[in-house]
Amino acid sequence: MRKTQARMRSHLRRVARNFPREPIPVDSRPEPSDRYYLEGVGYLIGDISCRYNARSGYLRCAVNPSGPCEGCRYYEAKEFRT
Repeated sequence: MRKTQARMRSHLRRVARNFPREPIPVDSRPEPSDRYYLEGVGYLIGDISCRYNARSGYLRCAVNPSGPCEGCRYYEAKEFRT
């Protein structure tokens, strides 16, 4: 058991020495310009009145996830119930 632990420590030291030193980008996506905050929901991206909008802060919509919403050929107005 001690030999296995020593071997594992040695292996982890070698991996740590060979690990690249440059910072790893966390999120390389450009900041969306049509991101907004909706009280009680959080941040949303895109046109919320579209039927295909994902209502998410990470994904714009199901058919055109990278956007933009303006001029999208898939736009369909969502029917709001009252």
